[in-house]
Amino acid sequence: MAKKFFIVELTSEEREELKGIINKGKGAAYKQRHARILLLADKGPEGVGMTDEQIARAVYCGEATVERLRKRLVEEGFEAALERHKSRRRYERKLDGDTEAHLIALACGQPPKGRKRWTLRLLADKMVELDYVETLSYQTVRRTLKKTKLSLG
Repeated sequence: MAKKFFIVELTSEEREELKGIINKGKGAAYKQRHARILLLADKGPEGVGMTDEQIARAVYCGEATVERLRKRLVEEGFEAALERHKSRRRYERKLDGDTEAHLIALACGQPPKGRKRWTLRLLADKMVELDYVETLSYQTVRRTLKKTKLSLG
């Protein structure tokens, strides 16, 4: 499959904004790097128009970073190209308020016979055994107990 090239042509206002970001020297490093990349990639009348390889060497980043930034500028716009890309991953919570309450009640109750206290793994296994959840990691139990400032020790 042929590689798609995204041509960067900045307006004079955009170019001035990018130069301002770089000249201030304040702000996030990624934003300054994005500004440098876009200025070097500009193929407009006042632009430098460097290749991705040259830009990557000049800015000390990977060529893929330059390619993604060009693509984001063309497809999503100037402001989106300056910001970090938002993660699209969404994690579904294993425990809601009710199951958290059951976990806390279980942790505060008597440990199983032959045990002096509850362990995180025992709590996770007991929650599954009691059918509160299908699966549960001991790390989820740890985070939940930490969030509620409940200590097993």
